[in-house]
Amino acid sequence: MFYWVVKAILAPILHLVFRPWAEGVDNVPREGPVILAGNHLSFADHFFGALFLPRKVISLGKAEYFTGTGLKGLLSRLFFSGVGTVPIDRSGGKASEAALRTGLRVLRAGDVLGIYPEGTRSPDGRLYKGKTGVARLALESRVPVIPWAMVNTFEMMPPGRPLPKLGIRPGVRFGKPLDFSRFYGMEDDRLVLRAVTDEIMYALMELAEQEYVDKYAASAKIEMVKAAREAKAAEQGRAAS
Repeated sequence: MFYWVVKAILAPILHLVFRPWAEGVDNVPREGPVILAGNHLSFADHFFGALFLPRKVISLGKAEYFTGTGLKGLLSRLFFSGVGTVPIDRSGGKASEAALRTGLRVLRAGDVLGIYPEGTRSPDGRLYKGKTGVARLALESRVPVIPWAMVNTFEMMPPGRPLPKLGIRPGVRFGKPLDFSRFYGMEDDRLVLRAVTDEIMYALMELAEQEYVDKYAASAKIEMVKAAREAKAAEQGRAAS
């Protein structure tokens, strides 16, 4: 109930202030389990991704959204619980397996599961390599995968920006369902998982019209932080000399 209350309150405000748009909403079935596999550009994706859908979207989100302290932590827990986010541990190993089982439970209940294969927000607006968890979910659950492309949310609210920019219209495109039935029963084959994941990412790249980078977003973030530190150290060295 909280999900629909939050949506009923936020939807008119978001439509009035940001004038969001959507394409391909009819590609999402009105009933039955389905995976929405999306690019992840901004915190704003949580607001606009499911705005136009008449169904509840249950997303897998990092556990840190639910473990904060103080007023900020409380508001974070309330918001993400309200928008249907299920906390997962992203530390890998057994935690990744537990996240997979959580996603399968959502699908077996006949619900819509939203997942971001990149695993984290894009640091620069480009589309990064997808992790194969989405492929395992698709093959084990045997449900269709719909590409879920966010548009303009990076420009409106890039990582690190606390408030969205006005004057930028965010959008979302829902692609045609992807059928991976030819791979059913092969969910333990790493090459198959990579092929399925790459096919999903290619569909997202075309739908979102993003530049694709063949590396993980988390690795790119580390490289960017390292480069920024080295540039700062070099600048301080020049100033000292």
